[in-house]
Amino acid sequence: MKHLFASVCMATGIALAGTGPAAAQAVNFGIISTESSANLKSAWQPVLDDMARATGLEIKAFFAPDYAGVIEGMRFNKVQVAWMGNKSAMEAVDRASAEVFAKTVNRDGTEGYYSLLVVHRDSPLKSLDDVLRQRSGLTLGYGDPNSTSGTAVPGLYAFGMNKVDPVKDFRRTVRANHETNLLAVVNKQVDVATNNTENIERFALTNPERSKDVREIWRSPLIPSDPIVWRKDLDPAIKAKIRDFMLGYGKTDREKDNLAKLGHSAFRASADAQLVPIRQLELARARTTIENDAALSAEERTRRLAEIDGRLAELGRLVARAN
Repeated sequence: MKHLFASVCMATGIALAGTGPAAAQAVNFGIISTESSANLKSAWQPVLDDMARATGLEIKAFFAPDYAGVIEGMRFNKVQVAWMGNKSAMEAVDRASAEVFAKTVNRDGTEGYYSLLVVHRDSPLKSLDDVLRQRSGLTLGYGDPNSTSGTAVPGLYAFGMNKVDPVKDFRRTVRANHETNLLAVVNKQVDVATNNTENIERFALTNPERSKDVREIWRSPLIPSDPIVWRKDLDPAIKAKIRDFMLGYGKTDREKDNLAKLGHSAFRASADAQLVPIRQLELARARTTIENDAALSAEERTRRLAEIDGRLAELGRLVARAN
């Protein structure tokens, strides 16, 4: 009878414990769209293949046309682990049951990068002041709405603090990913574009000749390096396998080479606390918007500013306790 039951199960496709190899558990690894999916896949796939071999898991790359697609993928559990920027990670933590567990380390060992404004090397624009002064006649290549270095950081430090609306005050504003914005600068389709030091380095690897046509004219304060996040409800055993793999990766020459193609040298442990500077930045930007909103009554403005100041104070206390 036991043999008959096993035969029926095999014929109908029902797996029995001990009757054959178990299928590997699948984990979808989300990759934000900083450039074309083809480029990102070629850069990330060797690392994901190594992760699959080391963990015994089936690791599948997940791409979406914009950052929101990866965030929503995590929200609906179509993505379990993801590489994100700090702004998109903040959205995933707040809306998609995510948490930060690791971060990238640059090839030089640093753990941060910079937002940039870039122009064509032949451009007459030499500084942020030139851009602000001539903005009504310029086309701006701006980042994905959930991009830290393409939108959030320049939105505050380059534009907001100078009382400039990057969406309304330029002759035209075009949103795109980092690679597309760089190509638009190279091809003189935009006058100035946001970007970051990590992607400039990647562009020099993938487009060495074209990268020579890009010139930096503004650099932001340091931004924490990119976080790696997972869903909080991911199986603890799977979390342990992925964490151990990532924090131990980059020891052999081949692994170092794989990471170098991503612009990294290692992954290090991290947590949601690394997002605090980005939360402060977003609140500061919101504060500037409220201060400049002439449509608000004095009472409403005071109320909203007090609410933001309270949230900023709480974040400050979190930083103080962490240090």
